[in-house]
Amino acid sequence: MKKILIAFLLFISATAIAQNDCPPFWNDIVQFKKSDASTTPSKNAILFVGSSSFTKWTDVADYFPGYTIINRGFGGSTLPDVIRYAYDVILPYQPKQVVIYCGENDLAASDSVLASDVVLRFKTLFGIIRQNLPQANIQFVSLKPSPSRQKLFPKMQAANEGIRMFLKGQRNAGFIDVYHAMLQANGSPRQDIFLEDMLHMKPDGYVIWQKIIQPHLLK
Repeated sequence: MKKILIAFLLFISATAIAQNDCPPFWNDIVQFKKSDASTTPSKNAILFVGSSSFTKWTDVADYFPGYTIINRGFGGSTLPDVIRYAYDVILPYQPKQVVIYCGENDLAASDSVLASDVVLRFKTLFGIIRQNLPQANIQFVSLKPSPSRQKLFPKMQAANEGIRMFLKGQRNAGFIDVYHAMLQANGSPRQDIFLEDMLHMKPDGYVIWQKIIQPHLLK
């Protein structure tokens, strides 16, 4: 009995250590895996992956009737996070198309992160997807002009342009520009399509995204 108790305590201790040592967003990944275990996702679907702008688009499938969409956005993530979990949240689904929104949090995380860093990180993610899913179509949704991050707009525009130019030279890939459609005529961001935090979008913002993204989706 004593040996059993000791073994149990060691197990609890090891579990606690493992939990404390979990990398960022691991709990989100575990939830995805639980969801997949209960309901097997369709193969050859369209996969949305990235940060909170996708995470909060919980009814994304309603915006794109007739398309099979899997949403694997996890809030607050950066491109290195998506790279870290690519073998968990991208490759297993064998999607015919991968739509990515990420990079905004990279720039917001530190002043030392440059637009060129975001472009390089995206190229790394692109390479992982292309190497493992050579037939998949890859689309990048431009960084959006969040009013709360207006000081980052020059970096965002530079990152968008760098990624756009990179994708221009890639086969079966594309750049989806939502940035400019979210600006007023004077070039300032539309605040009416954002929530109070001026970072995440209201449904009206997603309507703009829907109109721009849909022509790029594969049937």
